[in-house]
Amino acid sequence: MSGSRPPLRLAINGYGRIGRCFLRALYEAGLQDELLVAAINEPADLASIAYLTRFDSTHGRFPGQVEAGEDHLLMDGRAIPVTHADTPEALDWDDLGIDLVVECSGRYSDRSEISRFLTAGAPRVLLSHPANSAEDVDATVVYGINHGLLSGTERIVSNASCTTNAVVPLLDLLDKELGLSQVLLTTLHSVMNDQPLIDGYHHTDLRRTRSAMQSIIPVSTGLARGVERLLPGLAGKVQAKAIRVPTTNVSAIDMVLALDKPVSAIQVNRLLAQAAAGPLKGLVAYSEETHASIDFNHDPHSAIVDGSQSRNIGSQLLNLMVWFDNEWGFANRMLDVTRHWRSLWPAVS
Repeated sequence: MSGSRPPLRLAINGYGRIGRCFLRALYEAGLQDELLVAAINEPADLASIAYLTRFDSTHGRFPGQVEAGEDHLLMDGRAIPVTHADTPEALDWDDLGIDLVVECSGRYSDRSEISRFLTAGAPRVLLSHPANSAEDVDATVVYGINHGLLSGTERIVSNASCTTNAVVPLLDLLDKELGLSQVLLTTLHSVMNDQPLIDGYHHTDLRRTRSAMQSIIPVSTGLARGVERLLPGLAGKVQAKAIRVPTTNVSAIDMVLALDKPVSAIQVNRLLAQAAAGPLKGLVAYSEETHASIDFNHDPHSAIVDGSQSRNIGSQLLNLMVWFDNEWGFANRMLDVTRHWRSLWPAVS
């Protein structure tokens, strides 16, 4: 990226788990002068916003200074205006001088809904979730796999999902090297805010009306569709299940892979370790330590392969286990996509 470029002015719309992690990752990476957070839009009150920025039960205290002003957050001496609009049209994004809206509310998934930000003056939108279909966005990006497809002309881009970011780099590598004929993915995912602490009328999915911290709960997932959207060569070969488990962060994916070529788990581990140290460095890590999930809290990788859990069933059926911080890893990939996408935009003199 050219050092002569002015800072990118971005707005965070929806300041929940991912919105706060995105801002925090930006500051922890020292990118606050390159990626200038010029606005936060969140319906919650400012005192709560400041408090939950300073103190986080999962990721600890914010490493800098955070104070609540009259209508802004003061972060390390820099004022970030905070608004409380409920709809995209309630703000004039152009008047705020915004170059990019990072949409973290999760409320907008089809093009007609997302385009409301554009109509209200936002030049571009980056979604922190998958769109309903490929046609609803100009691109769905898993950084490190297909970010090179961006041209800079896109106006709506999706960062896919945390699980898609975790599995796509691995499936892409294994399909190219060994060939995949069938894939079964089971996500063991930490609880999310669409689940209640105690049983209640919380969701149309009856399982999600049950207490999040007392049960292991199967839920629906679009992971298979997301994988096939990014890796069309696997179309019709992927199935996925998701199970919510009573932990607050860090998830795992159990992968059952039918291979085109006979190979041992030891050989696959070697391939994955080499990729983690080479072409997938920074995105994928590899370990054979005796891990528990908490070991990967605040880990910025998209996925960490647990080589100690790799298994063969015969010569062409493989079982792998992958850990990932479903908040922090994903927030860091959003930063990667933001910086890369911005590098493609025409410089403004």
